[in-house]
Amino acid sequence: RGEALASIAAVSNLEITSRPADQLIGYRLKAIGGKFMGLEETGAPAGTLVAVQDLFFNLPARKKFLRSEKTENNYILDTITRLALPFKQIAFKIDMDGKNILNLPDSPQIANRLAVYFNKEFSHTMIAEENTFDRIMIQTYLGPPEQARTKGDNLLIYVNKRNVRDRLLFKAVIEGYGQRLMRGQYPQAALLIEIDPELVDFNVHPAKQEIRFQQTQFIYQAVLSSVQKALSRHLQVSYAGASEIANHAQLRLSPPAGTPVAEPQSFYKTMPPSAERAALPEIKAAQVDLLKEPPQILGQLKETYILCQTQDGLLLIDQHAAHERIVYDKIQRAMQEAKFERQSFLIPPQIEFSLKESRLIKDKGEELQKMGVELEYFGGNTFILRSVPSLLTAIDHEAFLRELVPLLAEEAGLTREKALDSFLTVMACHGAIRAGKKLSFAEMDTLVRQLDDIDLLPHCPHGRPIVRRISIHEIEKMFKRVL
Repeated sequence: RGEALASIAAVSNLEITSRPADQLIGYRLKAIGGKFMGLEETGAPAGTLVAVQDLFFNLPARKKFLRSEKTENNYILDTITRLALPFKQIAFKIDMDGKNILNLPDSPQIANRLAVYFNKEFSHTMIAEENTFDRIMIQTYLGPPEQARTKGDNLLIYVNKRNVRDRLLFKAVIEGYGQRLMRGQYPQAALLIEIDPELVDFNVHPAKQEIRFQQTQFIYQAVLSSVQKALSRHLQVSYAGASEIANHAQLRLSPPAGTPVAEPQSFYKTMPPSAERAALPEIKAAQVDLLKEPPQILGQLKETYILCQTQDGLLLIDQHAAHERIVYDKIQRAMQEAKFERQSFLIPPQIEFSLKESRLIKDKGEELQKMGVELEYFGGNTFILRSVPSLLTAIDHEAFLRELVPLLAEEAGLTREKALDSFLTVMACHGAIRAGKKLSFAEMDTLVRQLDDIDLLPHCPHGRPIVRRISIHEIEKMFKRVL
């Protein structure tokens, strides 16, 4: 970019040597502190070499804010590896202190680039998927939910090969993972979006990392459905709210207003077929039936985990996470079938709320009633709890409502899918068996058997895993019976 090159030249000693492949003589340009020092003929290999030295030599105030050499080198390495990922046809090489740090040869596949940025082992577990919409193509490379991190630095999003940090796209990916992620965790993934340049504006911020789309809702739904489709296909699990975007291939973008771009429209209608999926090994689908055969219950560990023996090893079940998923599924099915059973109180409890909570309940009371929670205004900020869903009779109702009522303020109340899902998650959490509760063998057996009766997603609504297996082979390795 011309303005970027001029900015670099203004704060460094810059030297550019270049020779076209069809000419015998090359040229060398020199500039110091933004001053042109001359242009001369020189012998040089075909191509261009840009050398930048003594950065910020003429701006000591700016130079002192540079970090240590090691830190700045890490910034450079991260920048180049991010930049290189979509440009697989270009070779990249980084030398530091005379040593080669990075060597990325050009390749027809993206697998090598993913292996460098993440790691080779992790890249082999990534789910590769490609979806085409009206004037948009989305390639997704999704890491397993259990490999999520507490930071979002390994969620890479590219729009027309430019690495961006856009909140809309970031949110769409997180929502696509849904309950597979624990709260506060972020997936490791890469999304490559090719979109008609007429539909996106990169000139929102000087760094070009913030972008603006036309018809943002369409873009959001396209990314969301691509992520959900890839995960549901390869993990073979159900997810809440899939019905709204199940027919994502039917999404169509209405013609945008304004002057068309200079290039012919036909340029954007066809996209080259991708060979990316061949780059990554096919991911084996996760076992939907987590309990392959009726397990033999051994007992309870720390009054939290149910230990079972199976043909291939040891099965550990988180009793709270498992029951939470069962309750969530029951409530969701009851809502879909309009068979929401309520339990009225013989002696209804009185609960006092804050002024803000009281106003929310008055405004959104009808939405609570649809979910089986009936609160009657008593006076001041006090309400009488008349009924709750039958699954939630034996819980701390005040604690339940303290967590539930603030959800009424989210978005447009409980009419939105996300808020409704949060509501059901709170209900399931409070209605489930708690960790630390001692269970009889009959209760453990009932809980384990109920896992086979639901459309089981291998995580609770909060994203925590329900089941973990330890195979006989792993146990024998622990005791050195096998090598």
